Amino acid sequence: MSRCATVSRSLDEPVSGTAATATTWLLLEQPGPWGTKALTSSHLDPALGRELDAAAEGTGVRVALIRRPGRHADPGTPAIRQLYAAHTVPGRVWLHSATTRDPARLLGLDFAALGAGDHRSFGAALGGRPHGGDPLALVCTNGKRDRCCALLGRPLATELAASGVRGVWEVTHLGGHRFSPTVLVLPYGYAYGRAEAHTIKEALHGVQEGRVVAEGCRGCSAWERPGQAAELAVRSVAGEYRAGVLSVVRTEGAAPHWEVTVGHADGRRWRVTVAQGASLPPRPESCGAAVLGTPARMDVMAVRELRPTALAS
Repeated sequence: MSRCATVSRSLDEPVSGTAATATTWLLLEQPGPWGTKALTSSHLDPALGRELDAAAEGTGVRVALIRRPGRHADPGTPAIRQLYAAHTVPGRVWLHSATTRDPARLLGLDFAALGAGDHRSFGAALGGRPHGGDPLALVCTNGKRDRCCALLGRPLATELAASGVRGVWEVTHLGGHRFSPTVLVLPYGYAYGRAEAHTIKEALHGVQEGRVVAEGCRGCSAWERPGQAAELAVRSVAGEYRAGVLSVVRTEGAAPHWEVTVGHADGRRWRVTVAQGASLPPRPESCGAAVLGTPARMDVMAVRELRPTALAS
């Protein structure tokens, strides 16, 4: 049986506008095996997992588990767990880190404030500080969610770590298994699909230089899917790959048609027409899916730079 990622690649399904959405990512180290819904089906206390999931609901925060690349037989409960929080909205991007012996302390976080970009509770509850190390590459390897993530993600994570790339972690579900290997790069929050080691190395190098790598980019998690596609389209049209200078100012309309206004830090504006289409022919949206699907795709129909006289419209 064909894997969903193989079919998606063979049909040349576009990856733009397919990233998971979250203004803030909250990452908790949890070694060992992960089940389909890792927060409640791993060696993390499932009651705590349910509470974290409920606390994050509707706040813009996405909670995920991470582990070091390598074998995942039960290593026992770690004495000290690594934690990260990253806010991905351009102009207000930050990445903080902390450690804890008791993951229940995460329940002391102000999730609404975290989602809005306020890191103070991460410092107060967990002793978090600005992350002084390398940017993070989070490779989805949650094989219980979809086998492509294990078959394609784990070798990528292992290759990156073995080649000396720092900041590499395996992570639970990032969405879009059919684009495996899928990778999230923090702090800027750009996701990549069908990722190869050279692309991720370049993306991490780009973070250090303050630029975004467009190859294989699914979009920035700070925006909803139409905004992700619109921002990437403006980058291509304007030749602008600096990080943090483009923002989704406004999204008007509803599926299947949006008008997205993308703004530049220098005052320029673009209006981008995005239409939701169906990916044809039908294909498996995940491995083991009993029914073929036609996943939504974001098609950019037009990009128009607005002149100053049109900015008020």
